[in-house]
Amino acid sequence: MTPHPRSSAASSAGSAPDTKWLSPAATGPLIRTPTSAAKMALHSIARRWVTLDTEVRALDRATKTILDTIAAPLLARHGVGYETAGALLCAAGDNPHRLATEASFAALCGTSPVPVSSGRTNRHRLNRAGDRQANAAPWRIVIVRLRSRHAPTMTYLERRVTAGNSKRDTIRCLKRYLARELYNDIQAILTTTRPRSQIAA
Repeated sequence: MTPHPRSSAASSAGSAPDTKWLSPAATGPLIRTPTSAAKMALHSIARRWVTLDTEVRALDRATKTILDTIAAPLLARHGVGYETAGALLCAAGDNPHRLATEASFAALCGTSPVPVSSGRTNRHRLNRAGDRQANAAPWRIVIVRLRSRHAPTMTYLERRVTAGNSKRDTIRCLKRYLARELYNDIQAILTTTRPRSQIAA
């Protein structure tokens, strides 16, 4: 049996794949052997993958267009990407009652410090509460800043480590400062995009 032609592997990144070989007409003869059954199942899975991949690409483009329109100042912050900006805005939009103060927003993101002092030891731990996606976003932003050698972040890290703090505790502090840095941007975005009826309420 003549093999089905494969989609070109040399297609440019981001371009839509060639799906001609995935059409129902390309599934070959009726199922008569385990091999033909396996091939048909693989074709079915491939068609589903192509459909879902097309939908994901379209949704990603729509999301980027929306964020470019309403969240340009937030995206301009070093280390903030579309996924992290979207996660923070979704968490903030779902919990407007948690945005009264910068401290309550930090608690929503799980970046507010929790004291765990004992005896002569004075220290804090990471907050395990809050929205999980909103908590993951500041961590990713801080890691991006550290890996890209963001000057203010590196200066703060070196100063805290020199003072005797661990890198883990320093990252916790950086996440807390980041919540303070992003709070006004997020408030401005939500105020601008919120329906007037909600603002009046």
